[in-house]
Amino acid sequence: MSTNNIPLELKLNRKDFVSDQTVRWCPGCGDYAILAQVQKVLPTIGVPKENIVFISGIGCSSRFPYYMNTYGIHSIHGRAPTLATGLAITNPDLSVWVVTGDGDGLSIGGNHFIHAIRRNVDLNILLFNNRIYGLTKGQYSPTSPRGKVTKSSPMGSLDNPINPISLALAADATFVARALDADTKHLGEAFYEASQHKGTSLVEIYQNCVIFNPTEWESISDRRNRAETLLYLKHGEPMIFGKNRDKGVMLDGFNPIVVELGSGITEDDLLVHDETSKELAFILSSMSFPEFPVPVGVIRRVVRPTYTEGLLQQIKEAQDIKGPGDLYTLYTSADLWTISEHDEPQTAQSGELSQDVNEQYVDDLEQEPVETTFIQDLMVENTLADLKPKPPITVDADTSLEKAIRQMNTHNIGCLLITDDKDRLIGIFTERDVLMRVTGLVDDLAAADVGDYMTADPVALTADLPIAQALHEMSVHGFRHLPLVDSEYHPEGIISFRDVINHMKASFTDN
Repeated sequence: MSTNNIPLELKLNRKDFVSDQTVRWCPGCGDYAILAQVQKVLPTIGVPKENIVFISGIGCSSRFPYYMNTYGIHSIHGRAPTLATGLAITNPDLSVWVVTGDGDGLSIGGNHFIHAIRRNVDLNILLFNNRIYGLTKGQYSPTSPRGKVTKSSPMGSLDNPINPISLALAADATFVARALDADTKHLGEAFYEASQHKGTSLVEIYQNCVIFNPTEWESISDRRNRAETLLYLKHGEPMIFGKNRDKGVMLDGFNPIVVELGSGITEDDLLVHDETSKELAFILSSMSFPEFPVPVGVIRRVVRPTYTEGLLQQIKEAQDIKGPGDLYTLYTSADLWTISEHDEPQTAQSGELSQDVNEQYVDDLEQEPVETTFIQDLMVENTLADLKPKPPITVDADTSLEKAIRQMNTHNIGCLLITDDKDRLIGIFTERDVLMRVTGLVDDLAAADVGDYMTADPVALTADLPIAQALHEMSVHGFRHLPLVDSEYHPEGIISFRDVINHMKASFTDN
């Protein structure tokens, strides 16, 4: 990372990129090391400070723009690549950096991440991967390993984790690298290489969240063991690792294997790193500790035209054929219609609604109200109490199915209400539950509890509500019965659709 080729007027140092804001991350967070290395590398990339911009989304890493004495945008969740794309295309002279995390960049921002990479927009993406949501206090993230126990996955995550490097390669990334926050020298080298790449560069950075995931990369981050746990990649060189450089990686068919040098195996037998090979990059992206050392450094680097280059070329070709664009000509080049009825609307406001502004709206307001029928009025004006609800038959959740069904038969009712130890409604057990969940499925009715087969947290109404609301709930949910409760959710009665029909018949008779 020599500065010999940088013009004299661009001689900068780290202090030039340190903002006046107090850096606030948790003590011991790897974000401090990443920030320091970025600030250390930027003076060497040959770009004026005013042409550098950092864009972030949401998360701990996304505070980055505040701490950089450059232009910056703290954007919205997952959308940093979108803003960065627009900025990089608008001003190709800029060095645009996206700072994101595994939660921000790979969950809500997953599509934006993929499309920026596949388009090969000229920007640099730094993906902080601590495999946890840190800012929102410890939920599992898209990169968390399967089985990870967190606040949002107390029994272990069921999701297969995303491999950011593999995802980027699937989007045909032109530059992919990986680094470790604790290995600061190597981290800075990765940032410099990314800055020199034309197109989208991705650097995945392994880091621990010292609060919510402090041991995630502990097995590979210990300085004393890195020679055994990390595979430092160098283009054109064999894949050797180990404290004594006595181990290496070979291919057995399509599968990588770890071998020890000696006993007939030499460096000539080992895999040689080729940054241009997409197939090799996929193999490297799949290697993980403890079966393999973790590959770090530049995994893939190829040259391909950037999105901006292609776009500007299309604009030039279009201008060569049609001349410079003109917005007015564009707007008036398609079919046009002339609206004559409101050519001259009254725009002055006098406090009164102008009849010329929207005559249809005024006409709608002046329409006579629609007459309602006797039944409609009855359903709105009469309350559920007018249906004379039947007293509820209640049982506990640990009542056996055998006893519950016998209760329904004895009382000739279509449902039972299930209550807790404070006599509050917690479920309803209906004929439909018997048919769909019990019949032919439960062998021993005496051994099964009704609480396991009830409909939990049922819709319940109070007796002072109109009958129309009960009909609405029955229609929307397909219910035949609805429980009635008091203000403390104690069952007071139960109504059925038949009760509504009988009430209508009686009302017609009385009138």
